[in-house]
Amino acid sequence: MTKLSPLQIERLKYQPKLPSSLQNGVNSLELVEGSATQSVRDQEQIKALFENTYGKPTVTFKSVSSSSTSEVRNVGVILSGGQAPGGHNVIAGLYDSLKNANPNNKLYGFLGGPSGIIEGKYVEFTDEFIDAYRNTGGFDIIGSGRTKLETEEQFQKSLAVCKNLNISAVVIIGGDDSNTNAALLAEWFVKNNAGIQVIGCPKTIDGDLKNEQIEISFGFDTATKTYAELIGNIQRDANSAKKYWHFIKIMGRSASHVALEAALQTQPNITLISEEVEAKKMSLSSIIDYMTDIIVRRSNNGKNFGIAVIPEGLIEFIPEMGSMISNLNDIMATLETDSSFVNASSVADKFAIVEGRLDSENAKVYSSLPALIKTQLLADRDPHGNVQVSKIETEKLLIEMITERLAQLKSEGKFSGKFSAQSHFFGYEGRCAFPSNFDADYCYSLGYNAFGLINFGLTGYLSSVRNLTAPADEWIAGGVPLTMMMNMEKRHGEMKPVIQKALVRLDGPVFKQLQDNREDWAMNDRYLFPGAVQYFGPSSVCDITTVTLQLERSKQLASV
Repeated sequence: MTKLSPLQIERLKYQPKLPSSLQNGVNSLELVEGSATQSVRDQEQIKALFENTYGKPTVTFKSVSSSSTSEVRNVGVILSGGQAPGGHNVIAGLYDSLKNANPNNKLYGFLGGPSGIIEGKYVEFTDEFIDAYRNTGGFDIIGSGRTKLETEEQFQKSLAVCKNLNISAVVIIGGDDSNTNAALLAEWFVKNNAGIQVIGCPKTIDGDLKNEQIEISFGFDTATKTYAELIGNIQRDANSAKKYWHFIKIMGRSASHVALEAALQTQPNITLISEEVEAKKMSLSSIIDYMTDIIVRRSNNGKNFGIAVIPEGLIEFIPEMGSMISNLNDIMATLETDSSFVNASSVADKFAIVEGRLDSENAKVYSSLPALIKTQLLADRDPHGNVQVSKIETEKLLIEMITERLAQLKSEGKFSGKFSAQSHFFGYEGRCAFPSNFDADYCYSLGYNAFGLINFGLTGYLSSVRNLTAPADEWIAGGVPLTMMMNMEKRHGEMKPVIQKALVRLDGPVFKQLQDNREDWAMNDRYLFPGAVQYFGPSSVCDITTVTLQLERSKQLASV
């Protein structure tokens, strides 16, 4: 038997809290329907693609004194996409809910992500199996994967596997792309009278899967607290040594929620927000000017050190870089099969071929970049055919360009200080951390609630637990139709239905909190040191959620 750490032993004992509506089990629930819904955009196209599942109402649950009986159900569950803290608790909540409803119910876990349901690779969960993973991080209970569920062949194979196991419902735990797949699978099952329901659960540490019904995606709380601890540790070191600027890139490709939340928890000297860069049409040169100005002013005050937080996806939001990368994405599909490119004798030759294929302005941008960045831009594409921005060392690009700018200023007699930089990238460090108490409770509730949606025969829904800044027993459990969050976007050159990503709102209370304090934090060392994620102790320390959620909810409540 694997030896457990003392913390593991204690976390396995933790009993997650549930909303009061779910505490008596799903057999004591009443379903309350809201109004009919429509997609956030492109209503006619989305409705045409989801004829059988479009326009359904939102639903909430309330507990009733009577108790019904639940027929025997076999359910399958899939972990899809990147890891996020709390995924194991979603499965534990789902398992406890279905076993509480009827002890003869079975839960099957498909191995390795969506490919498991296609290939028929699975495991049946037991009490002993589940109990070993409660309140733990990671997705290692059954593994995850990024296989897409979108073709007729995949749907047919998934149906055959479900029929073989007598599965009548599938729960897909994932982010926006994974839940888009859940919506497609749900529609196909209904259209083909398969008799199999599909329910999604909102997962992504990026925080970009949210709306009025989904206040936060699970994993965001734990991941941002983990990153904030690391930033706080570096801030303490910087304030001690007083000789380094630390450039810290943080996970979050399409949205800057993680960087923004980590900044609010730690108060670094510089925080870049991708959405702001795009909205202000800031060039790479203007970003360098902004950062260099703060570095020089701090140096003039005798402070040749500081902290800069940079979102992972920044480079795509810089207008000239975004245009160049988009152009590059379009031509790379043909270059990868072009013998002159594939067999080029040197990297420089490859650069020349790329510059010859890019539009003239984009070629100039590409040519101006350091060789390291140009090479990284040619690396393997992601599953959507796009540049993998996590592999582009934006933090090193900024350091190199700021170093050149400072050298120029020094030659002009406008800078006499010192600049020595360290680079960091925080990504995988946060994806599999032990879930915070909030994520442990929230994830367990999402899973428990998911079987409630199944028990009422719903399909094409996302498990929703709201009112999350209140104590857990006041949380509101229910569901939101997946089609409600969808719009049409270009993927691989084709317009496809996808769940719309929620980006940082520059007119929202969270960004305003940064904006209002930016200059103060830049020049004065207002560093906060959050420390490790807390599991035991006073509620004011252990049960607090993110600054993001607190600010967003307080604004919503104020408007009621």
